[in-house]
Parts: sequence; structure tokens; C-alpha cells
Amino acid sequence: MKHRFKFLLAGVALGLMASPLHAQQSDDATHWVSDELTTYVRSGPTDGYRIVGTLTSGEPVTVLETSGDYSRVESAEGERVWVLSDELQETPSARERLPHMEEQVAQLEAQLGNINETWEGRVSAMTETLEARERRIAELETRNQQLDSEVEQSRRTVRQLQARLDTQEEDLLMRYFMYGGGVAGAGLLVGLIVPHLPRKRRKRDRWF
Repeated sequence: MKHRFKFLLAGVALGLMASPLHAQQSDDATHWVSDELTTYVRSGPTDGYRIVGTLTSGEPVTVLETSGDYSRVESAEGERVWVLSDELQETPSARERLPHMEEQVAQLEAQLGNINETWEGRVSAMTETLEARERRIAELETRNQQLDSEVEQSRRTVRQLQARLDTQEEDLLMRYFMYGGGVAGAGLLVGLIVPHLPRKRRKRDRWF
């Protein structure tokens, strides 16, 4: 992650150095001496005028007028001289832009650092959330296994109770059959015995 930020930062810095800063382009007559070591200036607007000095590379000047290939400029010290128009540019020089670019690079580094910290915080939070969810899932799976075991145990208990109930019903039905058979047998036996029992004779009426 940090290497990617460094590459991104380097690309942004190169882009800033390669392209002019439109925000710093002047809308007035202010120009900058082009990025050469020295720029000779003359006392008049042609090569025939004598050289009266030089301007420092990247030094800002104000264009007062233009004549032919030359422009009359005023330096920051108030000196008014003529310089070739081709040696002037409408955007700040690299030396002029460098402090601003360094400031922008520092700001980008700070922003990228904050982004990195924010991203790491989010990743850490998501990791903690994921771990908590995984623990919760593991707990639920364990509980589910326990419930499955309890359900199976309950089913076995129900089957055992059902088997006992069926056995008791069969025993009770057998007892009913045996009791009914005993009663029926006793009744049959009584029915067979009673007709053979001696009956008492009736006493004759002495009036006859």
C-alpha cells in the first residue's frame, strides 16, 4: 500500500513539473524570464543596442511594450530594459513553481497518509467485524449441533415410550381376553352343571 502511494505521489509530482500551473498564469502584463542560466538585456529593441546587463533565470518582470523581436520590461528592482520576446514566457519558471510544487507534494503526502490511515482503520474494523461474525457463526453451528443431538435424543425417548405403550396395550388387551374367556368358561361350566343338580321334590298336598 505504501509503495503504491509513493508511485502515485511521484506521478503527481512529475505531472505538476511537466505541465504549467494554470492557476499561476498571469492575467496582467507580468511575465517571467525563461528557464535559461542568464538572459542578456539591451538598452534598445534591436541587436544593435549594447548589452546593459542580464536577468536571472525565472525572474518575474512586467512587460511595458513590444517592438519587433524585443519587449521592454521592468524588473522587480525597477530597472527597465529590452529583452528578446522569445526569452519570455507567460507561465512561472520551474524555479518559481518549485516551492509551490513542493508545498503541493507535501499536501498530497499528508492526504495520502490520511487516506492510508483511514483505509487501514477501515480494514482493521472490517477484519474485527468479520472475526466477530465468524465467532458468532461458529457458536450458532455448535448450538445447532447441540439442538440436533437433543432432538434425536427426544425422538429416541418418544420411540421407547411408544414401544412401552404398545406393549402395555397388548398386555391389557390380553388380560381382557383372558378375563372374558374365564367368565365365559365359568358361565358355560355352570350351565352344564346346573341341569344335573338334584331338584327337591314338592310335598304333596294332603287334601287330595
